[in-house]
Amino acid sequence: MKTKRLLAFDLGASNGRAVLGAFDGKRIELTEIHRFDNPMVEQNGLYYWDSLGLYRNLKESFLKLKHEGHEADCFGIDTWGVDFGLIDHNGALLGNSRCYRNGTEEGMANVHAVVPQQILFARTGIASMPFNTVYQLYARIQERDPALEQAKTLLFSPDLYGYFFTGEQRTEYSIATTSMLYDGEDRRWDTETMRALGIPERVFTDVDFAGTLRGRIREAVADELGISRVPFAAVGSHDTASAVAAIPGEGNFAFCSSGTWSLFGAESEKPVKTQAVFDANFSNEGTVQGTFRLLKNIMGLWLVQECRRDWQKQGNFLSYDEIDAQAKASTGLVSIIDTDDTSFYAAGNMQKKIQQFCERTHQPVPQTVGEVARCIYDSLALKYRFALETLEGYRGMCIDQLNIVGGGTKNKLMNQLAADATGRTVVAGPVESACVGNLLMQAVALGELKNVEEARAVVRASFATETYESHRTQQWEDAYEKLLGFMKKA
Repeated sequence: MKTKRLLAFDLGASNGRAVLGAFDGKRIELTEIHRFDNPMVEQNGLYYWDSLGLYRNLKESFLKLKHEGHEADCFGIDTWGVDFGLIDHNGALLGNSRCYRNGTEEGMANVHAVVPQQILFARTGIASMPFNTVYQLYARIQERDPALEQAKTLLFSPDLYGYFFTGEQRTEYSIATTSMLYDGEDRRWDTETMRALGIPERVFTDVDFAGTLRGRIREAVADELGISRVPFAAVGSHDTASAVAAIPGEGNFAFCSSGTWSLFGAESEKPVKTQAVFDANFSNEGTVQGTFRLLKNIMGLWLVQECRRDWQKQGNFLSYDEIDAQAKASTGLVSIIDTDDTSFYAAGNMQKKIQQFCERTHQPVPQTVGEVARCIYDSLALKYRFALETLEGYRGMCIDQLNIVGGGTKNKLMNQLAADATGRTVVAGPVESACVGNLLMQAVALGELKNVEEARAVVRASFATETYESHRTQQWEDAYEKLLGFMKKA
């Protein structure tokens, strides 16, 4: 077959990138075209995304690709979940998209006073987290937000940017499931919850699935950029769905998409909505296959990212490699935190919050960069063990292997700690998993691949992985019991 040039836009909650995939039918090779920051911006006590600035960077990616002498045969967009933009009756954006970090426990409680938490879970299979779309929307209803009152259409972030390019207003399945307003089992929006909360049903669009084409670049945009009207494909629009699509594992494996969040889970044909799943706050999010990912949202490298900001304010400008090196040189398992403690959710003063957690749990207080980072990495690895063993209990079978994908795989120390803590072999890679999954679902949309199984075979043929064997010790067992104690008290 003729090599297809596929362009993936992968937008994360800290940066975005455009990656070109050259796919010859058996292997895919990646070239980064453009990388850009995506900082949230505070205004009047709320955090926002620079929606039009992101759109400008996506356009710039097409220009850079053209400058390299190439043109894409297709493009797709994936982003973080839950956030959205509102479109008016003229098709214009009603202000910058709000950031999920505005979510609060009070906002959750306000919703649960109208629709109890367990009913929300029974309807959608999604765990309650302060940032879920349902909580964001109800907060805007309570404040009588004029943008929501004027909105004709709600588009989640990847669908919003796709709309900017194509004019098509649809919602992809995997991103819809992150909202806590979509019933993935019955394939419908949860109108009962919408009506109870006063959320306008009119703003929600039809839902399509990854691996389908959704229009082409509008003529005006193509003329502006000097390119042809490139087809747009719905991919795993939630970045975790795209990342999991690119997992090279076979057989009985668990996955961890490691980045700002650690999304830890396993694939399932049907949602699992048992009391135990509800109690452990696991979610049933959508896959590119139209099935489910039974997973736990674990506070991931956000903790290190926030500490790094603290250190920069102190004049200590360290790269992540330098932070990892100092963590490796520090003694392990000295102090443990529950990474999902509510005190760690909000931005700011993260090092102090970690130190305060250690103080109130009567542990040695980490002081240096290496000690703080090692505390975070050890604690994350132990949280992985909890998630893995919980999954095994739900599925009634042992999980043989943990596949870690995403940017976090570059942290070799963290990969080894994950193997040590879980007692399982860890396979790490590919790093750019969300981009890879995005690209390969474009190939499905173009008819070059049949399904995700064929896509994963391409991943295995195209990317090297690293294997880490477990060296669990009694010290890990003691630390795990300590973590379980913290979680029980919480």
